[in-house]
Amino acid sequence: MEVVRLRTLPAAVAPVILGAGAASALGAVSGPRVLLAAGVALALQIGSNLANDYSDGVRGTDDERTGPPRLTASGRVDPRRVKYAAFGCFGLAGVLGLVLVALAGQWWLLGAGAAAVAAAWFYTGGSHPYGYAGLGEVFVFIFFGLMATCGTVYVQAGGVPGWLWPAACGIGLIACSLLMVNNLRDITTDPRHGKMTLAVRLGDRRARGAFVVMVTVPVVLAVVAVVWARADLMVRAPGGSSWAWPGVIALLVGVLAVMAARTLRPVLSGATGRALIPALRDAGLYELAYGGALALALIAAA
Repeated sequence: MEVVRLRTLPAAVAPVILGAGAASALGAVSGPRVLLAAGVALALQIGSNLANDYSDGVRGTDDERTGPPRLTASGRVDPRRVKYAAFGCFGLAGVLGLVLVALAGQWWLLGAGAAAVAAAWFYTGGSHPYGYAGLGEVFVFIFFGLMATCGTVYVQAGGVPGWLWPAACGIGLIACSLLMVNNLRDITTDPRHGKMTLAVRLGDRRARGAFVVMVTVPVVLAVVAVVWARADLMVRAPGGSSWAWPGVIALLVGVLAVMAARTLRPVLSGATGRALIPALRDAGLYELAYGGALALALIAAA
């Protein structure tokens, strides 16, 4: 199962969970559309992982990596098969996305889907991959933060409330933290192959500082989103119960603070190389907890 990089899959699922919670708070949730959105996100994530495996493998970037061995670099699988598997995932994402767009009646979203596929391939593919220029976190924030979260709501409710944007930014930052700690692990070997990730450009100390920001700021953004949602939803449907509201906020902050602290521990302790793998795992679990806890808090806000 290492081929699909299980630790990265929360980056695909968590935004959809959050978007489903927001749609439920708006009274517009649709089970089939949520499942389709999750299918699109997972297919894109797995396709991106396979495309990364292929492109880094044929470039030789993975020859000195400190993480688990990859299919292409290890020689276990013909590179063409890895590439075709990536294209197959992109094709599946396209089919599921087409069904979702047809149900929503928002055909302009096909352009957004095509942009997501292009971003997944050109992260490390093509003659000028943007991941090698240090722009990976920018695209992760856009596609696995803003687009995945707000898009999930949009295909159900036909719009995106203002209070969802801070939440989408929060989950986008956590998704970026997965990429940052992954690149921090390979910070000494990537430059030899021309892969100038954001971690490489920042240097070890500042990259760890950026990771701390990516993990901690989302807690504040979650509180902003829930309080804003509460105020907005009470205007739309006044008279709702508020006796448990302080407890909802306290529980949300408590859960996220514990998960954030666990995620930060290896990075703040100065771990390097393979010792950073637990931080990658914990960042994924943190993102899942973030999406789930915030979704429940938004539902409670209604």
